[in-house]
Amino acid sequence: MHDKPKNSVSFKVYGRYALFTDPVTKIGGEKFSYHLPTYEAIKGVLKSIYWKPTLIWIVDRVRVMKPMRTQTKGAKPLVFGGSGGNSLAIYTFLHDVEYQVEAHFEWNEYRPELAKDRIDGKHFAIARRSVDKGGRQDIFLGTRDCQAYVEPCEFGEGKGAYDEIDQLDFGLMFHGFDYPDETGKDELHSRFWNAAMKKGIVEFPLPEDCTVSRYIRDMQPKQFEDGENFRSVEDEEVLL
Repeated sequence: MHDKPKNSVSFKVYGRYALFTDPVTKIGGEKFSYHLPTYEAIKGVLKSIYWKPTLIWIVDRVRVMKPMRTQTKGAKPLVFGGSGGNSLAIYTFLHDVEYQVEAHFEWNEYRPELAKDRIDGKHFAIARRSVDKGGRQDIFLGTRDCQAYVEPCEFGEGKGAYDEIDQLDFGLMFHGFDYPDETGKDELHSRFWNAAMKKGIVEFPLPEDCTVSRYIRDMQPKQFEDGENFRSVEDEEVLL
């Protein structure tokens, strides 16, 4: 029995295409999607639904509702440096995707200057209403090429394509980024985990429980100031 965390939301996200890029395939300019959504991609969906620097979204579970199908398409990405222009690349997308998501938020303890904004009932109410409205910003699955849509749902409802399959293993997979404003370190890291799906459900480990990580570069957290580039939850509530 899975215990639903406090401040938990559930919804379905679906779209014609998704591209959860395997970083190994970026080297030659091509892009090939993982068969599963990454933690970072689903966190991006949650941020498009509702986000404040006061909180951190934690992705608990994702349920794969439709069969995993791929489709290859030609693309013309911009060439930076040299003569510029466009090059020809082959991208492999997931086609016709739908996922159920269960997630919750926690306070960002590395933002003590925003402590007064930690009013969980108000944030939770806004988050729930934002899910009902399909998000506050455009929704994408992996990249801006893959527009998606959000609707509220009860996690576990309906029939999924992999409900009867005990387990599928996907090996080492990108999990997400450790940003300085969520770790307290002035560094950017990428982290990885050994992905598995059981009965169609992917249960993600917490970011701090991922044992494989790689330093990318030094990075400073963005600063927020009320009235300048930050709006309190009371002000957000008035605007709804």
